[in-house]
Amino acid sequence: MAKDGPNWDGLLKWSLAHSDGTRSTRNLSEEDRRWFMEAMQSQTVDVTKRMKEITLVMQTPEQVLESQGVTPQDIEDMLDELQEHVESIDMANDLHSIGGLAPLLGYLKNSHANIRAKAAEVVTTIVQNNPQSQQLVMEANGLEPLLSNFASDPDVTVRTKALGAISSLIRHNKPGIEAFRLANGYAALRDALGSESVKFQRKALNLIQYLLNENASDCSVVDKLGFPRIMLHLASCEDPDVREAALRGLLELAREKADGSAIKLGEDNEKLKQLLGERIKGISLMSPEDLGAAREERHLVDSLWNACYNEPSSLRDKGLLVLPGEDAPSPDVASKHFEPPLRAWAANPASKKSSVEQKETPLLLGPGPSSEATSNQDTSMSEADANGRTNASQ
Repeated sequence: MAKDGPNWDGLLKWSLAHSDGTRSTRNLSEEDRRWFMEAMQSQTVDVTKRMKEITLVMQTPEQVLESQGVTPQDIEDMLDELQEHVESIDMANDLHSIGGLAPLLGYLKNSHANIRAKAAEVVTTIVQNNPQSQQLVMEANGLEPLLSNFASDPDVTVRTKALGAISSLIRHNKPGIEAFRLANGYAALRDALGSESVKFQRKALNLIQYLLNENASDCSVVDKLGFPRIMLHLASCEDPDVREAALRGLLELAREKADGSAIKLGEDNEKLKQLLGERIKGISLMSPEDLGAAREERHLVDSLWNACYNEPSSLRDKGLLVLPGEDAPSPDVASKHFEPPLRAWAANPASKKSSVEQKETPLLLGPGPSSEATSNQDTSMSEADANGRTNASQ
């Protein structure tokens, strides 16, 4: 074989010649077998070995790497490669056992913003719908630097990536959710909604709605923190994704809970009515193409109007709620955004069992407790199926 790689053209011709269906199969000669195996093995990477090599680099002090000519861009490229490897749930769980998780979390405090952001991306991939790695990251106090970056990093990209990692870390993870709440996470989410970055706003809104959906008692917390007024403002945003996410949040607040309670928007109620009226007017003026693209917003506006005023919106009378060829909306428009993806189903197949009684959550406005206080919480994680793997987002 040539040293610059296998002869893929030759391999293709050989494969076609021996599997064109015109002749019966035959046993490979020893020479053909050896050539084929060399061609395949030359493209096989020992992932575990490579992850150990990356771990050694991550464990090396930054000054030493700089003295050897390793640049921040080199580190970013290395983290890119690591992220590809931990797409496999087995490799994600193995990272801790080979000593790579702790130095990866250390990169969240790196002096270079791009490295901090990239490290958070890798953490997102590792913990996404992966209870075992979620627990390992929690035990390694990984939530603490993520919260710090999310709340106060000067770089908005770092803050956004940290929020994405937090969302994946605490999703379907009750100890993680509790630690987030105790660390005053809702106050940080409120600050995120005031950002000029629509991506940051969108991620914050999606996490807010997830948390409210998981724990209805938190609705009173976000109400006291002034979230409804902020959401009302964002519901008129030009970005359609932010607008829809804000409407979903308002709907979660307005809908009646299992105990019969619901957040009354109070003095903001008229503002909400005005906002919904404006959205209905805007939807009425849309072209047929835009109406199709705005299907979700149409359903959210109608559901929110019905939840607040106990009557259908005028979209129904105008025939704009369900267009010809569309299916009727489900009774619960918002909750479908929290159906777990494929890997989540594997990790949490019984997620729709009867809910337990929720405790009232205290309103926290001061600094959260130390990491020692939150890391001592009991964890109860279900075992993940190795076949269920998806990429997030909200």
